[in-house]
Amino acid sequence: QVQLVESGGGLVQPGGSLRLSCAASGSIESIGVMGWYRQVPGKQRELVATSTSGGRINYADSVKGRFTISRDNTKNTVFLQMDNLKPEDTAVYYCNADVLTSSWSRVLSWGQGTQVTVSS
Repeated sequence: QVQLVESGGGLVQPGGSLRLSCAASGSIESIGVMGWYRQVPGKQRELVATSTSGGRINYADSVKGRFTISRDNTKNTVFLQMDNLKPEDTAVYYCNADVLTSSWSRVLSWGQGTQVTVSS
């Protein structure tokens, strides 16, 4: 079993910042890609940013230059620093991780989601 626990969401004014964290725990042998996605009601979940274990990073065009993904591989944790937030960034943010478990099975795990609201 693998669990992902997110934290750091909340309410912020336009132009403000938030930092999301997501920690993976359980029977983990290694983790490949870790990423952040977001979803608003009535729309599909969309990619925000991903990071491979080797440091290759990908961002959605809508967040480039404002969001920064990073990870601490020693703690199986991924972060999302969000700066210059806009109302259109309002969504539930989910982290995911491509995990190789201790029993050598591969699972794609998702966190429970954390609400980010950007509003004045």
